[in-house]
Amino acid sequence: MAKKGLGKGLSALIASNGAEPRYEMVPLDRIKPNPLQPRKTFDDEGLEELAASILEHGVVQPVVVRPCPGGYELVVGERRWRAALKAGVSSIPAVVRDTSDPQALEVALIENLHREDLNAIEEAGAYRQLMEDFGLTQEELSQRLGKSRPAISNTLRLLQLPLEIQAAVVAGELSAGHARSLLALQGDPYQGELARRIIDEGLSVRQAEELARRHLLKAAEGGAPSSKKTKPVRLEELESIISARLGSKVRVFRGRRKGRIVIDFRNDRELARLLAELGVQTSEEFAG
Repeated sequence: MAKKGLGKGLSALIASNGAEPRYEMVPLDRIKPNPLQPRKTFDDEGLEELAASILEHGVVQPVVVRPCPGGYELVVGERRWRAALKAGVSSIPAVVRDTSDPQALEVALIENLHREDLNAIEEAGAYRQLMEDFGLTQEELSQRLGKSRPAISNTLRLLQLPLEIQAAVVAGELSAGHARSLLALQGDPYQGELARRIIDEGLSVRQAEELARRHLLKAAEGGAPSSKKTKPVRLEELESIISARLGSKVRVFRGRRKGRIVIDFRNDRELARLLAELGVQTSEEFAG
């Protein structure tokens, strides 16, 4: 099945204002990144792998640039450009076209969406930037991107979440589905607690939605919904054993994919004692 979402296609969106595009090898030091690029994070490991590939095979797919004072500005292909810099090559194949700012952002956004390079918060930020900077409505954005208006609206709503939850989405600790499940709890202190529980325990989106639904139902019934987590007895027993052994409060969290052990301490002297109990040798002096 063919992928949807490119509308008229990439070539139609990179309008050339009547000038024919040209293909050339452009020196890397004459290219600067696109300030309208919606993607803000690049995986270092992935860039290293691409750089190694460039050293062996060269840049297979050209970047798209537009002329600017002193050189060129990237429209599409910042990941390839960054990897080429890491590889130490001097130039990169490029398609040179004249594009306006709105076209440059649209092309960068659509390419990234097509390749699923953006996380949900970056995608929402790019939508908002298009709407605010270039006066687009959600309906116009829907038509240009080939996405439904409800899908765009739901993505934009993620920007209503507290910054710490948005940061967790960017870091990959919370999925877009998890973030949407938290939207129903806007203004409720339980929102942050449920976000932490999702991360600590590896809850599925369905589990998170159910916990949010139960909390809201109890609140609507006039009860005092308890946000206290029910922990398996075996974990509570393990906490007691470790706490007794170390002489400090210990909390154990076990998710489906990972777990955490948290050991509390009150001051540097207690930290030094805990390190000694754990057999950790350190040059730092904590008992001062």
